[in-house]
Amino acid sequence: MEASAWWSPEQHARRRRHLLARGRIKSALRSWFEAQDFLETECGALVASPGNEAHLHAFQTQYVTESGQIRTLYLHTSPEFAMKKLLAAGETRIFDFARAYRNREEGVRHAPEFTMLEWYRAGAVLADVMNDCAVIARAAAEAAGTSQLVWKGKTCDPFAEPEWLTLAEAFDRYAGIDLTLHLEDAAAFRRAALSAGIGVPEGATWTDVFSAILVTKIEPHLGMGRLTFLHRYPLSEAALSRPAPDDPRFAERFELYACGVELANGYRELTDAGQLVIRQQAEMDLKEAVYGERYPLDPDFIAAVAAMPEASGVALGFDRLVMLASGAGAIQDVLWTPPALEQAPRP
Repeated sequence: MEASAWWSPEQHARRRRHLLARGRIKSALRSWFEAQDFLETECGALVASPGNEAHLHAFQTQYVTESGQIRTLYLHTSPEFAMKKLLAAGETRIFDFARAYRNREEGVRHAPEFTMLEWYRAGAVLADVMNDCAVIARAAAEAAGTSQLVWKGKTCDPFAEPEWLTLAEAFDRYAGIDLTLHLEDAAAFRRAALSAGIGVPEGATWTDVFSAILVTKIEPHLGMGRLTFLHRYPLSEAALSRPAPDDPRFAERFELYACGVELANGYRELTDAGQLVIRQQAEMDLKEAVYGERYPLDPDFIAAVAAMPEASGVALGFDRLVMLASGAGAIQDVLWTPPALEQAPRP
């Protein structure tokens, strides 16, 4: 037996306190949702379309019927499509501790198989589910027996009043860039990034430049000492979100950060099916240009979006929240059975 294997008694003993904290946190959050009259769903993982974001990568498989016919299916990258169909069916408050699957993801904060805590409130505005996030972070800390979230020596007090920061404010404060002047011209945006000391290759897309600035200059400052809600994303970076009513260049989207780690991503949901198709096709065009592949659109999901009520929803990385609340050093320490990503021995 390899001493480094997760199932070795030594490694399991080291990780066990984090796993016990995981159980307490899950029980506490489930109780909170039930007290708020949410129903827990159990969305299936096999889907016709795994999601239509350019930089998300799915696991592909084949369904073989009894007669031998073959149909391509995928493991979902989140339960979002299925849960929005449930909203269209008439559910109004739902949550799911869903197993989710994303290819090309590994590291101390990523795993190809993970738990996504996702929830939706019909009729809610974005501030409602943002408040949910703050309550959930506090409940997780309490269940773990701590007063702060911790990551790599950085701390965040989830009981303090959260910071609300727009993307425009964050770009100005941490990168010295006026985002509102660079919402359409990728070349000018790249020059601004270079002037701020951020290396961006020639020919980078607008989204590439945006992501480089966000990751390099902004995210390391977020959620320090208290939770940070980063909100009002450019519309191009929020494919499933409504445009902001006061400025359609921006979207009703937020991300929650603690200790520089992204914990949650939320939208006031887009219900315009025509706009949804345009955005999803654009995302798949970009995916094909960058990665040489595309995923099909799900016509049932598009029809459901047209039928669903106004709603706001959030996808929260449950494993990451447990990691920060329990003081774990890597996401693998809070997974009961971490995936074996090392190369399998050859026969």
